[in-house]
Amino acid sequence: MRFGLFGTGPWAHQAHAPALAAHPDVEFVGVWGRDPAKAAALAEEHGATPYAEIDALIADVDAIAVALPPDVQADIALRAARAGKHLLLDKPIAFTTEAAAGIVAAAAEQQVAGVVFFTRRFMPQIQQFIDEVRAAGGWLEARIDHLGSIFQPGNPFGASVWRKESGGLWDVGPHAVALILPVLGPVTQVTALAGDRDMTHVLLRHTGGAISTLTLSVDAPAALEREDAAFFGESGVADVPPVPWLPVEAFGRAVDDLIGAANGGPASALDLSFGAEVVAILAAAGESITTGRTVTLPAGEPG
Repeated sequence: MRFGLFGTGPWAHQAHAPALAAHPDVEFVGVWGRDPAKAAALAEEHGATPYAEIDALIADVDAIAVALPPDVQADIALRAARAGKHLLLDKPIAFTTEAAAGIVAAAAEQQVAGVVFFTRRFMPQIQQFIDEVRAAGGWLEARIDHLGSIFQPGNPFGASVWRKESGGLWDVGPHAVALILPVLGPVTQVTALAGDRDMTHVLLRHTGGAISTLTLSVDAPAALEREDAAFFGESGVADVPPVPWLPVEAFGRAVDDLIGAANGGPASALDLSFGAEVVAILAAAGESITTGRTVTLPAGEPG
């Protein structure tokens, strides 16, 4: 599959570009970035070609991978889907339910495959854990704490404008929601509050009656950094296992999923519809923070 990469930031360097260059079933065609010099440097590093125009790169490939802010990604993804290109998008796929739904609709109309890169969900240890807890059943609640401190000196993501503006809800929140949904099911109600230092607290009611609690931040004090996740229920406590940080390996599995789906195989569990469902939940949390009210979602339906 011929791939074009959109984006030249830290995540493109750490995951997308090296994974595309190393994948045996990928021809890494080109790179587009908002900074042409950075696009040229990243392309040269991996034997690809820098592109000055978005649509020119879309035209030359079978699929696109995107490592850009969600609002920028959403526009490029929509253009690529309408052009009949397969999509490997980063989380979240957009900032609004409308933009996410537009991508899903365009991909369906053009019959193109789509995968959303929720990093840890592509690690086999996490998928095995999800399979086991789903089989056990009887879960009453989940709790996830995902607190980062990315604005410390030396953190490559600290210069990210969209992360500073949108905070942990939209940066680490997608990972938390993507872990909970396959176990507890769709979300029907969302309540959220945000405090100092981007400390965001989200309460979710799921269709089966379970409640999940998320504590999210990317600007927590360094002493509070942590990633803890567990499910609680009739079977006791199931702690989500730690996994090694291997973004290139995880991205390679996302590429496998996309190629498989594009060639007539089953859709990825982390497809565009799933990505839109996550966006709907996060957007509802943002609405709850703004209005101070609980937001109700149609059961099992994105947006």
